[in-house]
Amino acid sequence: MSRVVVIGNAGLDLPLAVPRLPHPGETLIGRPEERAPGGKGLNQAVVAARCGSEVRFCAPLGNDDAEAARLEACLAREGFTELVLPRLPHPTDFSLLMVLPGGENSIVSTSACSLALTLAHAEPALRDLRDGDVVLLQGNLALDTTGAILAAAQQRGATTIFNPAPFWPGAEKLLGHCSLVIANRVEAAALGSALDDAGAAIVTLGAEGCTLIEGERRRSFAAEPIDAIDTTGCGDAFCGVVAALLARGVAIADAIPPAQQAAALTATRRGAYSALPSREELGSIPSG
Repeated sequence: MSRVVVIGNAGLDLPLAVPRLPHPGETLIGRPEERAPGGKGLNQAVVAARCGSEVRFCAPLGNDDAEAARLEACLAREGFTELVLPRLPHPTDFSLLMVLPGGENSIVSTSACSLALTLAHAEPALRDLRDGDVVLLQGNLALDTTGAILAAAQQRGATTIFNPAPFWPGAEKLLGHCSLVIANRVEAAALGSALDDAGAAIVTLGAEGCTLIEGERRRSFAAEPIDAIDTTGCGDAFCGVVAALLARGVAIADAIPPAQQAAALTATRRGAYSALPSREELGSIPSG
């Protein structure tokens, strides 16, 4: 089995359940839930590891020893093959998640730590890549770092997956280094015709399913109807499963249905990390 290498961010999530988003100048009272490990990189790496893949995870942690140590302890329990966690002179990143009654969410994140990661910091995670290995990145790193990592992984024969969330203008210039791009409809619209530069693209459409774009061919996949409670970690569950299955040699089209099942399961529970499917749940999802 080939390996999955996830390079991204790791931080702490502070969820707040709110009746609606606040208006400008307005203060709302939210119902807080317990802080939890988070970050798109962390979530996606956890899901890939829970799929049974060999996962090497690289993410920067900050100089706040208590919070960084809490994250290290959490990651150590997830069964990663290897952790590359450089300590940088910034606070560990965190996110404020405002979750609406219907499950939709708005997120505000800090990013000083993840933006400070360089190719040199990530190089230990890229060593000894071989054909068939999968390298997965998100939009939390600086664009030049993301581009350099994708290019280095591509040159070493790895399958490169880019989930450009959060979206940064200029991300469209990186798609030539991508075997696969996974973007939601907003991100896909921002990427525009640059999607054609990637080997393939999956555009996720929430309750409407998703579309796979491979050259001139477009294929739609319907979503399972569910009663969503919180959609915060759905995209991360989807990306983690796709990366794990591609590392097993599963075709992209065959990886999509199990990834959708994992995303749907995540949406039926509150939180992000706490809502991610377990190893047992992911083991019961057909893999193509």
